[in-house]
Formats: sequence, C-alpha cells, structure tokens
Amino acid sequence: MKEWLALITEPVVAIIDIIALVVIVIGTLDVLVRGLPVMFASPDGHERRDIWLRYSRWLVAALTFQLAADIIETSVGTSWDDIGRLGAIAVIRTFLDYFLARDVAERRELQHPSDAARSGTSS
Repeated sequence: MKEWLALITEPVVAIIDIIALVVIVIGTLDVLVRGLPVMFASPDGHERRDIWLRYSRWLVAALTFQLAADIIETSVGTSWDDIGRLGAIAVIRTFLDYFLARDVAERRELQHPSDAARSGTSS
C-alpha cells in the first residue's frame, strides 16, 4: 500500500512544484513589466510599494503550493530532513503572509483614511 502511495505522490509533488515555479516566474515577469517603468518614473515611492506588495502576493501563492507539495511528500516519507523543510517553508510562508497582510492594511489606510477612521482601525 505504501509503495502505491509513494508511486502516486511523486508525480503529484512534481506537478505542484512546477505550478509553484510557474507562479514565481509569472510574478517575477509581472514585477519586471510593471516595476521597471515605475522605478524610473515614480519619485514618491507609493507605486513601487504597490508593485512589491503585488510581488509578495505572488511569492506567498508560490510558497503555498510548495507547502502543499511538501505536506504530501512528508506524509509518505517522513525523514527529519523532510519535516525540517516542511517546517521551514511553513514558517517562512506564515511570516510573509503576516507582513503582507499588515502592509496591505497600511496601504489601504493610506489610500482611504476616512474608511479606516469610520471602522475604528485608525490610531
């Protein structure tokens, strides 16, 4: 039974890793296309921050796919190396997601200060 599971999970993990790679490549190309003109044209930095926030969303999505692949891989072959990699990716993804959510909230507050004041989130 375990052999069948290992046989099935190997291509599934590879496919999910390919999806993560594609997400990273698309996100990087998106940043290049949108970011290069803004780097030279935007003196205030707000547009640059928006582009980096967008890029971080791409990276969080890719890390989520990698985490899924590692969960599948760890469920079949549970070596300490696999568990360590899974834990590291989970921690990195959690921190990125936390800081991304915080940056998005700050950005929203800067763009719409009256909305934040009405909802009571403004300090």
